[in-house]
Amino acid sequence: MLQGTRMSEFNGLGGQSNGLKRANNLPEDCKESLLAVIEKQIIPRLLNVQQFFPAKAKALSEQLPAGELPEFLAFTQHCLSGDGLKANQLVDALMARGLAHDRIFLELITPAARHLGVLWEQDLCDFTQVTCGLALMHQMIYRLGYESPAGPSVEGESERIMLACAPGSQHFLGLTIVADFFRQAGSEVVLEISSSESELLRAVANEWFDVVGISVALEAQLQTLPALIGHLRESSGNPKVRVVLGGPIFMIRTFDPHELGADAIFTDVREAVGAVKHLVRAR
Repeated sequence: MLQGTRMSEFNGLGGQSNGLKRANNLPEDCKESLLAVIEKQIIPRLLNVQQFFPAKAKALSEQLPAGELPEFLAFTQHCLSGDGLKANQLVDALMARGLAHDRIFLELITPAARHLGVLWEQDLCDFTQVTCGLALMHQMIYRLGYESPAGPSVEGESERIMLACAPGSQHFLGLTIVADFFRQAGSEVVLEISSSESELLRAVANEWFDVVGISVALEAQLQTLPALIGHLRESSGNPKVRVVLGGPIFMIRTFDPHELGADAIFTDVREAVGAVKHLVRAR
């Protein structure tokens, strides 16, 4: 595990090309951590039938196809390249042919997500492409109506933390490393790949979170940040949810967290781990 790591070091402060270079040349321990998140958390949250439609889980599991729709490779490529228009057009064409949502979910999105994981394992795509592809697949699942992933709706023994990017950016590499620090400290962490405010609000409404951490990369995102934080608090199933901020922008300028509606701002992962636990205990 990387020691003394600052969030900004994994969020591309040196520009897009530098950020992509770092993502493509990760140390092996870091890369294994990213792969573990993709395999054990993100893809299961996309693919686990019981999370999305528990009432139909048994029936659908018995209907799992031997193969997949031939379009799944093209769908994967559209998602990898961030072409939401073509991805949606492909789904539209399948629906026009009369394919049910269940089949599209099981025979298109499921194999596409698995194929994405294989491409990552074989170094045929970088982390930016992976997160972009998963985000588009996540949006497609919402479109098909499977929008309620399971998760505890009441307080548990250990603190639950949701980490997400502010709408408008998808710099998940830094969040992945931060999530690993919190997990090593005993926290349960959900890395939310939603890319819109409405999906973030749905996530905090569906599951119990003690803390919501938002990573901000762009100065333009600061304008809407107070409103976003206010909406997160209003939508949260936890009336005492704590909201903390991090990300590249806070390494450049100093802000008062309360002016943005947050409880704290962190630029050092080690500091954040201990302080967040203190925030939860001090409620």
